[in-house]
Amino acid sequence: MTPLNSAPKLLIGLTGGIGSGKSTVAAFLAQHFELKLVDADHISRGLTAPNGAAIAAIAAAFGQEFIDANGGMDRDRMRQLVFEQPSQKAKLEGIVHPLIFHAIDAAQQQAFAQGAQAVVVDIPLLVESVHWRTRLDRILVVDCPVELQIQRVEQRSQLPRAQIERIILSQASRATRLACADTVIYNAGLSLAQLQSTTQAAGRHLRLTAC
Repeated sequence: MTPLNSAPKLLIGLTGGIGSGKSTVAAFLAQHFELKLVDADHISRGLTAPNGAAIAAIAAAFGQEFIDANGGMDRDRMRQLVFEQPSQKAKLEGIVHPLIFHAIDAAQQQAFAQGAQAVVVDIPLLVESVHWRTRLDRILVVDCPVELQIQRVEQRSQLPRAQIERIILSQASRATRLACADTVIYNAGLSLAQLQSTTQAAGRHLRLTAC
């Protein structure tokens, strides 16, 4: 007799550019399918928050001026630095990324040990990282036109358009993301209900188990 938990376990990467709607898709996946959702951005924020595991190394590498009054990383100051000096971005990633990888690996192993059949890792910079592309079973990309990305970010934040454009340019291009995708959700011109339905169809295509 085949054990009930013998189905292949899936490690799925979810990615998309800023303003693509990736976080909404992640929420719909968690709502409709039996899976463990791991948010790389949430992990990163924890690592760079007061008393976070990356703070001491960031202070040593960049100086105490990059630590705010609460003891966390000064995000505005760091954001400005890494946009102006790409080498500093690589330095920051060299500190934070290994810690993120370790935390995600631990969460994945715990989820599978507890019986999860699928883990979906929400990774904004998935395509930029060879580490992840070589370890994932499937990649789901949320895509939309660049101008729509800009409009959405303008609506939800106080960032000026020029800064949003720089963020988009610092990320992988749409073509690069799409070339890595096993499944694509095109999130343009969709109502929230339509996006939910499209996400459910994508989950079935990825062979996720419905709740």
